[in-house]
Amino acid sequence: MSPAQASRPKVTRRWSWRWIGAGAAAVVVLGVAGYWFAHRATAVQYVTAPVTRGDVTTTITASGSINPVITVAVGTYVSGTIVSLTCDYNTRVRKGQLCAKIDPAPYQIVVDEDQAELALAQAQLVKDQANLAYTKLASGRAALLFKEDSGSRDAADLALDAYKQALALVGLDAASVKEKAAVLKAAEINLNYTNIVSPVEGTVVTRDITAGQTVAASLQTPTLFLIATDLTKMQVDTNVSESDIAGAMPGASASFTVDAFPSRTFQGVVAQVRQSPISVQNVITYDVVITVANPDLLLKPGMTATAAIVKSQARNVIRVPSQALRFTPAGAPKPAAGSGGGGGRRGGGAAAQGVVWVLRDGKLTQVPVTAGLNDNSFVEIKAGDLQLGDQVVTAVATPGQSAKPAAATTPSLRV
Repeated sequence: MSPAQASRPKVTRRWSWRWIGAGAAAVVVLGVAGYWFAHRATAVQYVTAPVTRGDVTTTITASGSINPVITVAVGTYVSGTIVSLTCDYNTRVRKGQLCAKIDPAPYQIVVDEDQAELALAQAQLVKDQANLAYTKLASGRAALLFKEDSGSRDAADLALDAYKQALALVGLDAASVKEKAAVLKAAEINLNYTNIVSPVEGTVVTRDITAGQTVAASLQTPTLFLIATDLTKMQVDTNVSESDIAGAMPGASASFTVDAFPSRTFQGVVAQVRQSPISVQNVITYDVVITVANPDLLLKPGMTATAAIVKSQARNVIRVPSQALRFTPAGAPKPAAGSGGGGGRRGGGAAAQGVVWVLRDGKLTQVPVTAGLNDNSFVEIKAGDLQLGDQVVTAVATPGQSAKPAAATTPSLRV
């Protein structure tokens, strides 16, 4: 065996030990790196929102129905069968326009009878007036004969008595004529009531009769038509609970939506807060009337509306999300009770002390603030070291949330 061949095993053994040493070193490095990554401090991620300027509005939520501002129920004073209809749903009517007619035959007969009785009474009056004229002359002649001793006192007295009776009878006939005339007038009015006319100008909303139907007005006046005077002006009758009614004031702004147009918000004004309570299963509500313009006739009578009535409002103020006043980082002291840090709902101009946390230079900074109006979305900031665009922390980020990291694991408590 040559010297070169004898040296080969030694070279192979030398390289084998070198590879083993390199692998061991790599294992050690990887272990140290894994231990470091596993135990290094992880930066906390926070959800933030900017400080903005805008409106903060507290509202009262209520539901109700849409109705015309003025509706007139058209009924009937007399009973009978409907012989014709000239008005229907959505018909535009003028004041005095004929909408329906009740069979006039029975009432026409009564008018004819009363006219005959009036004529009879008038004829009787003429007859008795002629008799009155005769008895007056006879009484005068008898008195003259008695005065000249050509007639007896008894004859003069009888003639005078006949004249007085004739005079009284004429008065009775005149009263009878007036009575018959009044009865005839009542009959003519009833006959005229067979014409059902519109008392106002407007639109027929409801028709509750059909041709051939018999209506009875003996106990109460039945409603035949419901006419809205102007459908371009509507109102929302909302039911506001007694706990919220103190915040509903006439003149307050209001908005509402209807199911027919879910993406559109209609604007209105509180016109009236009615004093009459509405009790349903011992729950008391009050009718708050919201007026709204309806030029396009999109709103229909009877639609259900969900309204928001403005209770109080702060315009163009510095504001932060409500969650910012409820957030407290781990390890930080909780806000004192009554400090306003809880960010509860507040109305009017009430103010409370609170704390918000701001990310500045990658660190959490505690900023005391004076909170004002809170509408559960935003809180008005009346005082505090906040600038527009400051990033206030609202929560600790969860996986998948857009967040910003804080440089330190322990929050800075500097003010």
